[in-house]
Amino acid sequence: MNNLINYFKFGIFAIVLYGFSFCHAGSYEDYFKAIKQDDALTVQRLIQRGFDPNTLDPEARHGLIMAIADSSLKVAQVLIEAKGTNVNFLNQAGESALMYAALKGHSALVKLLISKDADINKPGWTPLHYATTHGDEDIVRLLLDQHAFVNAGSPNGTTPLMMAAQYGRATTVKLLIEEGAEPLLKNEQGLNALDFARLGNRVDAQAIISQAILRSQPRGKW
Repeated sequence: MNNLINYFKFGIFAIVLYGFSFCHAGSYEDYFKAIKQDDALTVQRLIQRGFDPNTLDPEARHGLIMAIADSSLKVAQVLIEAKGTNVNFLNQAGESALMYAALKGHSALVKLLISKDADINKPGWTPLHYATTHGDEDIVRLLLDQHAFVNAGSPNGTTPLMMAAQYGRATTVKLLIEEGAEPLLKNEQGLNALDFARLGNRVDAQAIISQAILRSQPRGKW
């Protein structure tokens, strides 16, 4: 009799476990499908039912970074505001949600991420590097106001000024220099910001950087 009862209990447990696994599998698929479609309501409902917003897809991608990369901005906002979301998750390339938001020029998401204690500074490439590459001055200024390291070095020593000199706007180059960016710093290849401006054929950036270098030189004495 006891064996029969135990068998019955085990059967019930197996059914419940199977049902949970099946539902979780369905939720998993629904979650990442909703991210792609910018379906914020579905994502919100899944999280409210207990789905972990830090779940990774089969390629080890975090939902928040995916949402920002795919410009699913409504989903991104839901995930940033959701309790338990790790806004400082780093992907395999060492990139964070704030870095993607800065690169894409999504200033509202940048502000929201900062309000949720997203890391402004980190080893290696930083949000400021990504912001200066895109050239959105409002985001660059916002990050600097939040004490972003203006001379932060990437793994190969590349600074935000170097990125701005080759890829960003001339006004961003000017802003960085005004905020203390050093134009004569060199990366591991021995290149400085002026070299980067030349590589990008950026005549306007070259002029600004050259003037900054000239001003930094000690004046001769008679």
